[in-house]
Amino acid sequence: MTALTSDALAGKVVLVVGGTQGVGAAIARRAAQSGADAVVVSGRSEDKGRAVADELSSLGTKGAFVRADVSDAEAALSLVEQVVATFGRVDCVANVAATTSRGSLVDTTPELFDTHINVNLKGPFFVMQGAVKDMQRRSAPGTIVNIMSIAAHGGQPYLAPYVASKSGLGGLTKNAAHAHRFDRIRINGVNIGWTITEGEEVVQRTAHGATDGWLEEASANQPMGKLGQPDEIADFIVYLLSDRSGVVTGSIIDWDQIVIGGHD
Repeated sequence: MTALTSDALAGKVVLVVGGTQGVGAAIARRAAQSGADAVVVSGRSEDKGRAVADELSSLGTKGAFVRADVSDAEAALSLVEQVVATFGRVDCVANVAATTSRGSLVDTTPELFDTHINVNLKGPFFVMQGAVKDMQRRSAPGTIVNIMSIAAHGGQPYLAPYVASKSGLGGLTKNAAHAHRFDRIRINGVNIGWTITEGEEVVQRTAHGATDGWLEEASANQPMGKLGQPDEIADFIVYLLSDRSGVVTGSIIDWDQIVIGGHD
């Protein structure tokens, strides 16, 4: 992989959906540090979103926040429209917004299932639709990266609706990449593994009864001695968003230290 430079996204307008915390915020920061002309983050929290936008502006880009709940298709489309109305276009999109609430095959309610599909699959679908239409209108190339999960390969029993939605997003990524390759719109996906974020801290304590010291214990049990790091993931996502990733499209890349299919 060619090293990123401070101009890897020079002049680009970047939209990070779900960019108010965790991996999304890390991607937004890295995009700003890579020369993006504007970086727009979306999410449901006004306070977090404004704080990230202010931080991005301090890094030299035009930072902006748009409040949006992309589980609603009209809101997802409106989000892209607002970016285009403000900055004239959208060049790069990172779809990061997701819900990871727990549910097995036997205890998942229809409401919980719909929540996962709406946030994790329908949201990215219509964000991509809006972005691709803008790129086509301008006859301009563009890049999209969908953040998925290593759980898309099967996952734990308590992640049934999450796995269903993320697996669907993998298929959608390939379908869209194939459909728009001659538009020079590159669309890729990244299956990230267990990553330490603000949200993961909450999930471990509320869903799994974790107590103080859980992170240190979990890290020690990982092959690389640590969980996934948002800043490291962000470097790779910005690489895929940039021209430095060349002609790569339709790829689903596992970003994890667990080797799928490997057995001891």
